[in-house]
Amino acid sequence: MATQNAFNGGTVAKVGAGFAIALVLLYLFGTVVGWAAIARTLRAADPRWFGLALASTTLGLAAWAKAWDEVLCVIDVDIPFPSLVVTYFAGTFADYVTPMGKAGGGPLIAYLLSTDDRISYHESLATLTTADLLNLVPYFLFAVVGGLGLAFRGGLPRRADLLAGALGGVAVVVGSGGYLAWRYRTTVTYSLVALLTPVLERTPFVDVATVREEIHGFYEEMDRIADEPRLLGYTLALGVTGWVLFTIPLYLAGLTVGVTLDPLVVMFVVTASTVAGLVPTPGGLGGVEVALVGLLVALTPLSAGSAAAIALLYRVASYWYVLGVGGLAAFYEVYSY
Repeated sequence: MATQNAFNGGTVAKVGAGFAIALVLLYLFGTVVGWAAIARTLRAADPRWFGLALASTTLGLAAWAKAWDEVLCVIDVDIPFPSLVVTYFAGTFADYVTPMGKAGGGPLIAYLLSTDDRISYHESLATLTTADLLNLVPYFLFAVVGGLGLAFRGGLPRRADLLAGALGGVAVVVGSGGYLAWRYRTTVTYSLVALLTPVLERTPFVDVATVREEIHGFYEEMDRIADEPRLLGYTLALGVTGWVLFTIPLYLAGLTVGVTLDPLVVMFVVTASTVAGLVPTPGGLGGVEVALVGLLVALTPLSAGSAAAIALLYRVASYWYVLGVGGLAAFYEVYSY
């Protein structure tokens, strides 16, 4: 089956190497913090709070899948929501095994849906891109509310300024990049086709005309979606819901080990730590954990051992759990159609 090519031996080997490096980094990180201190904190863990963290993560991803479902309705594509959730989990799995984050999930979802005639590739990619862009709005909102709230209370240390500045920089780059790509679509199309032409001329599967047609179709679908303000508002509300549910697991990870974290700290730490996801390991593995511990120690009176235990619990709920469930969803998607 064609979709199985996405999981060929070379890809698996690269992903495996990335995980091996990340796990070594995690081991060294635990060694520096002290595995004994982490273990002491985890021994007092209450699994009931951790179970709620897993449930919150699941509902958060379902909310984001629902946002995508609403966008699909605009272009008259009706896919049963349970099936769409499975596909969204499969795409999230691709995101989480891809170094530097959101590079793999969108194209994989678009390809999976297009192979069984549920939707065309450019329709799928356009709707998913729209949903993802709308989800970025609450992400930056959470970062601003958390950061400004801590700053006004005097709880944002100077060493956290770099991350706050990085978040601002990411917001400017994403916003301006999206506007320019929308405003100068002809230039973008020409540039992409020119960049891909040398590769396309050497493959029998896709030609230049097809790629140009897919790019034009992508922009046409984006135009249709942009003309629906009610839909954009509802999708934005679902994005906020998803971020709330995806942020709560850090708070619940604290309760799991008997620590009550300030909600403003939780909002800022979750959003700021995602900047560390840009490290070249699957899902930012290793970098995100270090960022979480550094921020928790800087913003709370927690010891490094307690902060590390909370960070690890949060990453199990928000990363490893999704990796497992998403992997099963990806296996189902690849081998069932």
